[in-house]
Amino acid sequence: MARTIIVSNRLPTKVQRTDDGLTFQPSEGGLATGLGSIYRADDNIWVGWPGLFVDDPAEQQHVADQLRNDSMAPVFLTETEIRDFYEGFSNSTLWPIFHYFNEYATFEEAHWEAYVAANAKFCEAVLALAGPDDTIWVHDYQLLLLPQMLRRARPQATIGFFLHIPFPSYELLRVLPWSTELLEGMLGADLIGFHTFYYMRHFLSAVSNLLGLPNQNGQIETPSRMVLVDAFPMGIDYERYATAAASEAALAHIQTFREAVRGVRMILSIDRLDYTKGIAQRLRAFEELLKRYPAWREQVSLLMLVVPSRDQVTQYQALKVEVDELVGRINAQYGTIAWTPILYFYRSLPFDQLVALYRLADVALVTPVRDGMNLVAKEYIACKADQHGVLILSERAGAAQELSDALLINPTATSKVADVLHQALTMPEEEQKSRMSSLQALVRQYDVFAWTELFMNRLAYSKIKQLTLGTDALNAEASAQLRHDFQKAPQRLLLLDYGGTLVGFHNNPEHAKPDEELLQLLRALTANSHNRVVIISGHDRPTLENWLGHLRLDFIAEHGVWLRRAGEEWHLFRPMESAWKQGFRPLLEQYVSRTAGSFIEEKDYSLVWHYRRADAALGEVRSRELLSHLNFMTSNTDLQVLEGNKALEIKTIGVTKGTAAQRWLTPDTADFILAIGDDRTDEDIFRALPSDAYSVKVGGGTHSAARYSVGGVSDARKLLAELNEVEANRPDVPVAQSTTM
Repeated sequence: MARTIIVSNRLPTKVQRTDDGLTFQPSEGGLATGLGSIYRADDNIWVGWPGLFVDDPAEQQHVADQLRNDSMAPVFLTETEIRDFYEGFSNSTLWPIFHYFNEYATFEEAHWEAYVAANAKFCEAVLALAGPDDTIWVHDYQLLLLPQMLRRARPQATIGFFLHIPFPSYELLRVLPWSTELLEGMLGADLIGFHTFYYMRHFLSAVSNLLGLPNQNGQIETPSRMVLVDAFPMGIDYERYATAAASEAALAHIQTFREAVRGVRMILSIDRLDYTKGIAQRLRAFEELLKRYPAWREQVSLLMLVVPSRDQVTQYQALKVEVDELVGRINAQYGTIAWTPILYFYRSLPFDQLVALYRLADVALVTPVRDGMNLVAKEYIACKADQHGVLILSERAGAAQELSDALLINPTATSKVADVLHQALTMPEEEQKSRMSSLQALVRQYDVFAWTELFMNRLAYSKIKQLTLGTDALNAEASAQLRHDFQKAPQRLLLLDYGGTLVGFHNNPEHAKPDEELLQLLRALTANSHNRVVIISGHDRPTLENWLGHLRLDFIAEHGVWLRRAGEEWHLFRPMESAWKQGFRPLLEQYVSRTAGSFIEEKDYSLVWHYRRADAALGEVRSRELLSHLNFMTSNTDLQVLEGNKALEIKTIGVTKGTAAQRWLTPDTADFILAIGDDRTDEDIFRALPSDAYSVKVGGGTHSAARYSVGGVSDARKLLAELNEVEANRPDVPVAQSTTM
């Protein structure tokens, strides 16, 4: 029976060492709550680090046994891994970069190596538990490489990944020396989720610019599959907070708090100590409120709860000192014997006291300078049973994309935040209730359970779509059958696309000349009289003659315009005109001038606009514009526009690789036919083949008429090399080459 395996850096239970031995304390986090219904169901399991260094084998076994009873499996990290993988690369490199604090980031090769090794350790732990039909859901920035590691080991697995922190813009991500490896690691998943559309857009831009992979409507075409990318704003357990805030225990705490503050209105600030949370900026904004609006002195206090976090790290120590100094200075300047402006607590609070503070507070001040989501804002909303209260929320928190009825602010605009604080404190009760009612309806509907269900449903859909639209990978069984059929066939026809199939793409098409490995491969294939090899290319005749003319090859050049059998002369597929090019060249030149790096390639009977050397994002935008323009210009003419790989080609209708290849597909052509290609222009070839022919797409991911797919150029060459090798065991069979066209 298929099951679900959840993987995160930390387990939802924290193991602690006390004088009495090891204790097991459940986490209060939103993720643990939301996924509780999954990992505790059926035979599902959660894999992660228990939060404690354990090196004694007996203790490790004890921890594993205890966690197994609660559907968890531990990954034990060494002290070095905790230091270099977790505190090092995860929190000293990725955390600051992804939160736009690149000045705090470190770039240590040893930390990167530890990150790779730790992800591999998690991979081993998952593979030891996962069956071929299981679904694996990987979480967060500590495990960015894990999806691809799992994919290599289990190519057919269903893998989801969710990032719980922001995803930075491409320009910031490229600062990382290992940015491409991290992106490739994430692309091992079938579905990649982010909190907001903006993070999703940054990711798609990075994939396009750094990896050169096309994407459309949140779908990325990788060399092997289609990867779906989407936004899933995470929620909270709304009913838990709402119920707790209305409980007798919470009401008793509220009464106690009210007596302590003696009628002073309350602005609430709750965060763990982190430079991303805007705590110092929050204090300065409150100070500015007291300066600009003196009437609020002795009438309102800021109750600031700061939860200790990473206080051994230099930046966090400096932040703690700054916060302590700001609190001390503001309280000294404005405080009186009867009134303390800032009530500052450097600790966490029990849950029942926390919800009491949420319900008591007149204003919640949530001002991170960068935050993936921020669930504090949603927790505050859920606790406001009487709908009295105002949420002030940073526009840089992921939650701001949903909570539009909050008062949204720029956390670094100190004076404006002070003005918004005044607005919140003077907001009419009717408006407070109207805003809070809308916020509560949204947070209640999109709770953490809805988030979990939506992601899992979308993951299942992404896999179904892959299976429906994708092509089957050329596995060992299919490859063996292909070689067997090749070996026994007296006559074989090999239709081989050139660019993207036999050689990789280059920014300049003229640099895509064959290397010695390819030349040797083609020599061996063409030296065998049983093989007829046709090279099909978008390149012009002189280029193909120069590169490959010395071999016994047939050619289809310029996507079907020119044809030539080995030893014969070139001839046109059919009579064509070229005068039309004069009317199209000015438009293409205009797009060259608007798109740095693009250029025009002129062939005998076609024009090509290339944008491989252009900025990836700009090139895609310009290509859509130009394609629309060209489709309009070619309507009601005998011209067509073909979309190639980072290129648009204008040529005569009906002249394609497929129609040209049909000249070789006569009834007595061959006993074995193999076609290999990589892009849209090769689909015409695949569709033209008889049903028993072999067709292979280089790079899967999209719907294709090909029967099979392989990952890349090296895989295509490997397949052809294997065909050469089978000749050693082939009985000698006479062959008669056909000369009909």
